[in-house]
Amino acid sequence: MKKIVITGSNGLLGQTLVNLLMKAPENYSVFGLSKGDNRMNRNDFLYYDIDITNYSQLEECITYIQPSFIINTAAMTNVDTCELKPEECNNLNIEAVKYLTQICTKLNIHFIQISTDFIFDGSKGFYKETDLPNPLSIYGHSKLKAENIVKNSGVNFSILRTILVYGKVVNLKRNNIVLWVKDMLENNKEISIVDDQFRMPTYVEDLAMVCKLSIDKNTKGIYHVSSNELLSVFEIANQIATVFGLNKKLIKPISSETLNQKAIRPPNTGFNLFKIRRDLEFQPTSFLEGLKRFKQTLI
Repeated sequence: MKKIVITGSNGLLGQTLVNLLMKAPENYSVFGLSKGDNRMNRNDFLYYDIDITNYSQLEECITYIQPSFIINTAAMTNVDTCELKPEECNNLNIEAVKYLTQICTKLNIHFIQISTDFIFDGSKGFYKETDLPNPLSIYGHSKLKAENIVKNSGVNFSILRTILVYGKVVNLKRNNIVLWVKDMLENNKEISIVDDQFRMPTYVEDLAMVCKLSIDKNTKGIYHVSSNELLSVFEIANQIATVFGLNKKLIKPISSETLNQKAIRPPNTGFNLFKIRRDLEFQPTSFLEGLKRFKQTLI
């Protein structure tokens, strides 16, 4: 029986992970850590209302649980909000990671950190795990600093970098591109979508499965996790419209520079997925296939 702590268990990935691991309660004992009440529609796992930026509270909780693994899904991920609230971003994305790795080192816990394509500048695309990062935003810098803390901590670790995660869980506070595009088009609203940024979106169920595989195989190091096809964000929106039978004519292409966003986005951040196929025997699928699977969960 492996004891697994999931920080940010109220979020999209956190809830998806709880649901996945709780399918095998004979193999995993699951502990969710998040701020406020448990927002999931289940109470068959242990939940702790905790602020992970409070070291003493965090240390007391994890020392009591004595887990084998901690999966850190907690983060400030809104790129523009990070530009506006850098201190808040650094507290959650950097300081909390420092606290978690210190505790993991002390208690010999394997630490799994979720990271991002935004540590790269997007100048080349199809990035390997060994490519040099060059973040363009406060969010990207915070996630890179967190990676370096993990790598230099001496703890057993896995870093899973991912791209544009989508899906749906109960009482979700943050939106994602698929839900947003679907909602806008269902309400017959015109949307402007950039055609000069390229991504490989990740279905949250796939990311959760890779987290589980990392536990089962006790993997160490950095892994890239995403779908297997590079698409412009405009193409992504059009595929969403296709799968959900919505009006593509409402989707208008625009360039990034006309958006006037607070944070600079990397233009092209696709991943090379060779390592995850080889080491975790995980076969990434296309965005279209992921979307079709997601649609089935909404029926």
